Amino acid sequence: MTSNPTDSQAAPTLVTLPEVTTAVVRGSLPVSDLPGFFDSAFGTLVETVSAQQIGIVGAAFALHHRPPTDTADLEVGFPTDRAVRPEDGVVSSGLPAGRVARMVHAGAYDGLPGAWHRLQTWIEEQGLTPTAPVWEVYVTEPRPDMDPRDLRTELHWPLAD
Repeated sequence: MTSNPTDSQAAPTLVTLPEVTTAVVRGSLPVSDLPGFFDSAFGTLVETVSAQQIGIVGAAFALHHRPPTDTADLEVGFPTDRAVRPEDGVVSSGLPAGRVARMVHAGAYDGLPGAWHRLQTWIEEQGLTPTAPVWEVYVTEPRPDMDPRDLRTELHWPLAD
């Protein structure tokens, strides 16, 4: 399926974000194993955070410590109202504060590599310097019965000052 070209190619914006406390599961794995990792990690996260009576205060995300190749080095999790106590592979982490280039991708997850490329091109065209890590916020929670064109994912790419 194709995504809505108007939304998927919406102009990036520059925003300044505060640091955000998160509960995450970390992984370094083959990209082909990501779907299973996401499913397992998010299930464990919800159970652990709920058991510790910690509030989830935002949408799920994946923070990539380096650009994925055949493997990915990432954290998946949720923003929380306070730090989680380490348990069952769930640890406390955070999304960094600072200036980022942000763009919304509309459509299926298989379109994310192209969206990241468009964001990188825009950053370069603006004469800005990208840094790491980058992260995706899954604004729309995926459901098996939904049309993939309805998915919305925010891409965040930090910028050097």
